[in-house]
Amino acid sequence: MGKTTQLMRLAKHWSGFQPLGAVHEHDPEPWTRVAAGDYGLWWFETSTTVELTEMLLAGHTKRAAAREAMRTGLLDRGLPILLAVATATCVVKDGLTVREAIRTVSAIAGSRTTVPETSVLLLPSLDAERSYAITSARECRPWTGIYPDYQKTLHAVLLHQADRGTYTAVVDCEDRSPDNVHTDVLGHVGLTQPTGRGPR
Repeated sequence: MGKTTQLMRLAKHWSGFQPLGAVHEHDPEPWTRVAAGDYGLWWFETSTTVELTEMLLAGHTKRAAAREAMRTGLLDRGLPILLAVATATCVVKDGLTVREAIRTVSAIAGSRTTVPETSVLLLPSLDAERSYAITSARECRPWTGIYPDYQKTLHAVLLHQADRGTYTAVVDCEDRSPDNVHTDVLGHVGLTQPTGRGPR
């Protein structure tokens, strides 16, 4: 069970949660434009790190603005994940090290990286090869080209972020039931009450 399913379960747990969806849903014009051609070519070859990072951050800003007053937004991919995606893409596209790419993306994002979020990172496995195998198997089709390198690099970036304390918690989902993972997630966001009641 992945992030989206966990978010759906959280939304049912407390009415104060507001699922906010993906960044492209809140800023569709640029994403529709780039998806009209060869999306993979644009993402990994023709786009610049500045362009991709700015598009992700612009969508994130508009998504945050859609949150209703007095409600807690639920993000499938929060700010740390968006920055990790931009960083991993920068590594495989521009040939930088993870540390160099993190500095590059952080410089582009600037003060926008200070927005407070409670971020729980769910990983298929802490091991890079196992994580890749589990994630690719879920797709039911082989990954080709640059995408396998990107996925493995993204895992390395996520672990680097975790080591630096970016996430409130990191949950290793390997060989664990969905209910067990969900219990962990509830604990990390401060929820223990039955469905329909607020956080303690």
